[in-house]
Amino acid sequence: MSNDTLTAQQQRWLAVGLLIVIISIAGLLIIVPAFSKVLELNETKNNLLFKLQQYERILAKKDAVIVSRDKIKQQSTEQGYFNGQETEAVASAEMQDLIKQIIVGAGGQLTSTQAIPTEDNALVDNTPFNHIAVRVSMTGNSEMLRTVLYKIETAIPLMIIDQIDIRPVRGRRNRKTGLIDSTNELAINFQVVSFMRKPPNE
Repeated sequence: MSNDTLTAQQQRWLAVGLLIVIISIAGLLIIVPAFSKVLELNETKNNLLFKLQQYERILAKKDAVIVSRDKIKQQSTEQGYFNGQETEAVASAEMQDLIKQIIVGAGGQLTSTQAIPTEDNALVDNTPFNHIAVRVSMTGNSEMLRTVLYKIETAIPLMIIDQIDIRPVRGRRNRKTGLIDSTNELAINFQVVSFMRKPPNE
């Protein structure tokens, strides 16, 4: 018998060894991708669970948020921040009358007030409120102006001053000296904006 010839037993072990190698390779080709997929699915599951917990926390706060929102709406109504008139025209007229009282009471001189049409009001946007805007022209000194601005911005309903323009008033010529006398008077122009809730059908 040649030394190069395998015995029957050796051939059997060799066949078994080859079979094990083939099974191992096949197992790796199947098991490794499957294991990777399991890890991927587990990570996806964990992400979904995390998002679910976040949504549950948000939903748990929903009632508290609604209560806070309703409380704020009730406070704003009780405190009268918004104009309670039924129409913009009436609200504008009320604003103009209040502004006149403030200016005259502070010692200023009201030149004119004019309602600004909604379509010309640059502050109009997609808010749940209508903007009531009035253009005001007046004269007075700086102390009077400070008082007027303070009283307007602390008034109820809420009013906001916008686009203010201040210029010195030219003094009169002195007949004796022929010179222009200095003056503390100012010509002041500004807009005042108030708010009223839009009707539900708007």
